[in-house]
Amino acid sequence: MDFWLSLIQSIAWLGIGFLALVLVIELLPMDIHKLASDPSPASGYDQALQRIEAIQASTSAGINPACLLQFMTHGQKVERAIVFAHGYTSCPKQFQALGEAFFALGYNVLIAPLPHHGLGDRLTTEQSRLTANELAAYADKVVDIAHGLGEQVILAGLSGGGVVTAWAAQHRNDIDLAVVISPAFGLAQIRTPLTDPVVKLFRWLPNFYKWWDPKLKQAVGPAYAYPRLASRALIQILYLGYAVRVAARHDPPAARAILVVTNANDTSVNNNLTSRVVDLWRGHGAKNLGTFEFDASLGLGHDLIDPSQPDQRTDIVYPKLIELINN
Repeated sequence: MDFWLSLIQSIAWLGIGFLALVLVIELLPMDIHKLASDPSPASGYDQALQRIEAIQASTSAGINPACLLQFMTHGQKVERAIVFAHGYTSCPKQFQALGEAFFALGYNVLIAPLPHHGLGDRLTTEQSRLTANELAAYADKVVDIAHGLGEQVILAGLSGGGVVTAWAAQHRNDIDLAVVISPAFGLAQIRTPLTDPVVKLFRWLPNFYKWWDPKLKQAVGPAYAYPRLASRALIQILYLGYAVRVAARHDPPAARAILVVTNANDTSVNNNLTSRVVDLWRGHGAKNLGTFEFDASLGLGHDLIDPSQPDQRTDIVYPKLIELINN
């Protein structure tokens, strides 16, 4: 009898402890008011060039040459400028081939590295310094530059860059088209109701690293991407996504048109949270909001952009994205 009573008491205390932990997590602050857009559009092509040169001048000496800012220009302001925001742990090389395809169509193209990305030391701890504020500022910076490169401004981003694009779509009314591709609003491994508590908790926990592929470790490709992720950086991306979702509950998106592209075979990000953002935007009567999903039967990986990824299907993905964007 004493054994069973002790067992019941232990289970009760575990239950109380779990509920207390949940309560503490829910009470942790998630102040998004410090995240704000501060637009300063370039007045023309020359000023856009000056800002691009300033980014290049401030580039770390340790950057991988493959990850330098890429600027494909026709030498003057053109009808359309497109900016690509690459994914977390990758770099501008990820979008180079797709950027070249748009350049051939007459676009001016800008692909700038995300903060703390593209360093030659693939095991750098620099990536752990990434913050949501930096990502929001990056969104403003590249959109501002694009105004000097094209009469119409298009911002397209994948994964972490997709969250950056969604942030800009929510807050910038001077974007003609925001293309949100497989955004990392949440992780596929974390159930939707647990995403926000996990973000709240991990923002206060020490940073740790996790290999993208525990077997290959540093040998995983592409050779210019970081082979591991930093928990603190990943949580900052999810935190920015949380800020987008909170803003979307109260206000319609500011961008003139939005295209949300998902991959039904994606095992990295939570497509349910992406659908929720789309529903929130539509609930506010957002106009010119389109969606497209690549079918699961295509077997596409999360990074459906970089040609160097194994089992890549750019022969299918690129023409479809070009068709959707260049209409």
